[in-house]
Amino acid sequence: MIDPILNTARERMKKALDVTRTDLMSIRSGRATPALVENIIIMAYGGTQKLRIQEMATITTMDAKTLLISPYDISTISEIEKGILAHSAGLTPVTDKEIIRITIPLLSEDRRREYIKLAKAKLEGGKVMVRQIRGDAMKSLKDLPEDERKHGEKLVQELTDEMVAEIDTLGQKKEAELLQV
Repeated sequence: MIDPILNTARERMKKALDVTRTDLMSIRSGRATPALVENIIIMAYGGTQKLRIQEMATITTMDAKTLLISPYDISTISEIEKGILAHSAGLTPVTDKEIIRITIPLLSEDRRREYIKLAKAKLEGGKVMVRQIRGDAMKSLKDLPEDERKHGEKLVQELTDEMVAEIDTLGQKKEAELLQV
């Protein structure tokens, strides 16, 4: 009876971990990566459709400091450029015929510290999601006989500790990446 509850909790916690990982990838680290812009929402085709950049263009890195965005439909190039500017991620797109170039500026020390605080907030959000899932699993175990329940609670807590440790590891990697000049 414990296994289905534990498996459900594990799957939900893995999804929470994936959400946290995706959130962290959206934080600039001074290095060009498609994750910086791929999820920016663009009002395309005269504002009739909301699309993410990754649905509208190919995003590649030219070098460690430059992103190239090649729209599938050239008529959307100005909308993509406006959307990136409106997103206020501190990125300045430059249109060059059929592509958009974004040069990633170096991060100041203050900006790095600000991004570390943002990363910590996103990490804490991930931990909260994992703890909420733990609470749901504990509620599901409540109706079991005492011995089974205690064993199940121990397994759920071990799983929770494992996922929180993984989130902490993600945070340490992101902080090291942000502090790297």
